[in-house]
Amino acid sequence: MTAIAVLGSTNMDLVAYVPKAPRLGETVTGRSFRTVPGGKGANQAVAAARSGAQVVMIGAVGADEFGVRLRSALTAAGVDTAGLRTVEGASGTAHITVDDEGGNSIIVIPGANARVTGLEEGDEARIAAAGALLLQLEVPLSAVRAAARAARAHGVRTVLTPAPAQPLPAELLASVDVLVPNEHEAAALTGLTDPRQAAAALLEHVPEVVVTLGAAGALYAARGREPYAVPAPRVRAVDSTAAGDTFVGALAVALGEGRPVREALAWAATAASLSVQRPGAQDSMPARAETDAAFAAGGGS
Repeated sequence: MTAIAVLGSTNMDLVAYVPKAPRLGETVTGRSFRTVPGGKGANQAVAAARSGAQVVMIGAVGADEFGVRLRSALTAAGVDTAGLRTVEGASGTAHITVDDEGGNSIIVIPGANARVTGLEEGDEARIAAAGALLLQLEVPLSAVRAAARAARAHGVRTVLTPAPAQPLPAELLASVDVLVPNEHEAAALTGLTDPRQAAAALLEHVPEVVVTLGAAGALYAARGREPYAVPAPRVRAVDSTAAGDTFVGALAVALGEGRPVREALAWAATAASLSVQRPGAQDSMPARAETDAAFAAGGGS
């Protein structure tokens, strides 16, 4: 079984569903409201666990009701929470608006995630025991850098989702094996709006880049190879929240199992396409059997 460590955020998602997202200064009437576990780190951990990996989560929740629920949700998904600390104060929250087209806008309040400033006792061993480390940018950059250094020291593949987009230190990029931005993050990092040009620019810093393109699938680029696109299955999106995290978690599992990159990307895109057909973040993520069945039905890679 593939072993994966995740260092990142855990948030409670406060999700409002509306026919059309409000403009600045506008009030609209929503259809429904849900409170569901999320956070990019926790989402990727759950996605990887449901895709068949043995996963350990490193991060923090607050000493509040949300913290209890967030830990319970990870445990229920089969994620080891030995590295998930409980700290004083509030857990992280994400305030999400989802429209009838499945699009979303998100405001993140870090809460306990802001207290994850570095590795604590046992964390390096958790990373060293994994085949891959998944990182994002919803916890302080100091912790992301420390985790990436530990992974590099122990020969662990590091996969970084640069979200929310921000300037990335050269030291961090030097420890990243696979960078997985979406097209907007790729543009923010490079100043280039064309995904192929942005991927080429990012390859100056990391050996492999996967630019996720939403319903259009993903673009893969690696040093010394011609870039290529992998399409996503055509589906009707209900809620795209955590689709990117589903993709990354599934991709890490597929690569850890030694699948060819093109097949791994297609399998991950299948998992993401299943997630967008359901509301919520972690609730929407498919089990491995679902992804396998949909992938086979679609003709595989």
